[in-house]
Amino acid sequence: MYLYSLIQPDDTLTLWGIIVVLASVSILLEQRYTWASKLTGAIIALIGAIILSNTGVIPTESPVYDAVWGVIVPLAIPLLLFHIKLGKIWQESGKLLLIFLISSIGTVAGTMTSFFLLKDHIPYLDKISAMISASYTGGGVNFAAMSAKFETPGEWVSATVVADNLMMAIYFVILMLIPTLSFFRKRFPTPHIQEVERQADDKSGKTLAESFWKRKDISLKDMALSVGTAFLLVIISFKFAGALGEVIPSGENVSFLLNLLNGLLGDNYLVLTTLTIIALALFPSYFEKLNGSQEIGTYLIYLFFVVIGIPASIPLILKNAPLLLLFVFIIVLINMVVSFTAGRFLKVNLEDIILASNANIGGPTTAAALAIANGWKNLIGPILVVGTLGYIIGNYIGTFIGVWFSGLM
Repeated sequence: MYLYSLIQPDDTLTLWGIIVVLASVSILLEQRYTWASKLTGAIIALIGAIILSNTGVIPTESPVYDAVWGVIVPLAIPLLLFHIKLGKIWQESGKLLLIFLISSIGTVAGTMTSFFLLKDHIPYLDKISAMISASYTGGGVNFAAMSAKFETPGEWVSATVVADNLMMAIYFVILMLIPTLSFFRKRFPTPHIQEVERQADDKSGKTLAESFWKRKDISLKDMALSVGTAFLLVIISFKFAGALGEVIPSGENVSFLLNLLNGLLGDNYLVLTTLTIIALALFPSYFEKLNGSQEIGTYLIYLFFVVIGIPASIPLILKNAPLLLLFVFIIVLINMVVSFTAGRFLKVNLEDIILASNANIGGPTTAAALAIANGWKNLIGPILVVGTLGYIIGNYIGTFIGVWFSGLM
């Protein structure tokens, strides 16, 4: 890595500008070009940051990056949760929710299996397991939260992101192919696939990303209330979690239960998730009127993807990404086996199983993109509702896995 960089660590304006511009360009490319949509804007942002840091253009450490971890990531969590309609999860989703929860169990089983197979070969695998189990239940926001919580070294976060996104790209292709295979179509109901085949194709010429992130009505008041409410929740949650962390004892001479309670109730991100859900339950009409919170939260996550690529050492990624790829491959494989086996037993539609597994591994937005790509229009809304449930439970699963596995390394 370069000890000297063209832009100095204290040049905050320039560094913020680079992060924001790189994230913006990544989104633009993803929505304009098919190749970029398939690659995903997250990978483009990550690769761009890796190139800039490894060529000595930007420094590998700066207070600007700390601000992204300390402010941007926590702010993104409630913003991405605001659009959840708790009362409609059961009403709209049916078996889709059930198979999604079973698929989450597959993620946990896969993480446990993969961890015990590879824990002697991959450093920080307890922290990485927490990140991946949370991410493969919810999405990138959970990955970010667990990365910050367990303080995973930046180069290992970057290597994990590379392996994770490569695996997701491969799995996305597999899930796109499954509906075309007679093996699956003979064994599962396929009402949505049959409906699409009865209709003429409607080609708009847009990429998947552009179709999903279509223009919406948003006012200055929407932006003010979304960001203001998110900040308020972050402040209250972090203060409350800090107080609980001090009150509940922890350490080597304290019981496992108290250590677990300290890790759960004293965790900033879990308390933030919990208080946000309570707020959604108490004031549903308020949050239903907010537009743009998901877009703002997603944009902040793109800033996060830029920053996690900055400390990446290319030699280390080339050395460790293959093992990490094996790690995530085992998790995805077991998730897939559990999802499809349970779906077969419960007679769930093939489309529901595919989207539920996709929502686990890639998050609700990629699952929605898959539904859009296949023309399953009636499933786009439900998979977004069900998939966002992963944002809620992902942090809990990741924290439990991380605390448990930390004692086994």
